[in-house]
Amino acid sequence: SRIKFLVAHRPGFIAPTLAARKIATLDNLSKGRLLIHIITGGSDFDQRRDGDFLGHDQRYARTDEYIEVMKKVWLNRQPFDHDGSHYKVEKANSEVHSYQMPHVPIYFGGISDPAISVGAKHADVYALFGESRANIAQIMQRINEQAAQYQRQPKYQLSFRPIIASTESAAWQKAESILSAVTPMKARTAVPEAETAKRLLRLSAQGDIHDERLWTPIAAAAAGSGNTTALVGTPKQVADAIAAYYQLGVDGVLIRGFDPYNDAIEYGQELIPRIKEAT
Repeated sequence: SRIKFLVAHRPGFIAPTLAARKIATLDNLSKGRLLIHIITGGSDFDQRRDGDFLGHDQRYARTDEYIEVMKKVWLNRQPFDHDGSHYKVEKANSEVHSYQMPHVPIYFGGISDPAISVGAKHADVYALFGESRANIAQIMQRINEQAAQYQRQPKYQLSFRPIIASTESAAWQKAESILSAVTPMKARTAVPEAETAKRLLRLSAQGDIHDERLWTPIAAAAAGSGNTTALVGTPKQVADAIAAYYQLGVDGVLIRGFDPYNDAIEYGQELIPRIKEAT
């Protein structure tokens, strides 16, 4: 009854009216425990593999309209028409509406200029990869300034991979052991197109460690792809580092490790209680 489901959804492959009905149905079946994360796609190569040949900026323009149509489905109780650049519908209507009001919370990611333009307009929660505190403060300021144009204030969620141990020395040894296993993957990783990945690579090039324990070599080894920045230290040290982001205005963190089963147990027993205490 408490666990929520954050479901990733990529616009462009089904109609937004159909997506809105599917999402509303899941929201009702879960009794309001659904969260939807809109993934526009930062890589032309990846998009084309699935038959989508729109360019980066066009994809975000489509996402803007896609979310707009979905919101119309969720919020309107009468049939509506929509005639836009990417979608046209007549007498669109749905017999199912979101369990949550006014609609399912929308998570959003991306920090290119087109991404921020769309996210500031629509995101209830803006999801960011873990960067230095100074970088995160700067990104949040950019988003907040644009969101203010719509009288909006999104919440923020950061993603990290905590590496914890009973002592700081043991945690750093654990981090190096993990890195030794992922470094050989670097040669097989494509040069990134996404702005988020480029930022992580730039951060890594500035040094391995930022803000005491934000560790970037794994992000460099993975060419900036995905959630690959780590916080290294004892459970208390990592919890305090996360609390420092909360002081900037961050509202939540998404954490995962490198050993899903054992890390989940360790986080639940050692890290999450300390995060709650620190925040």
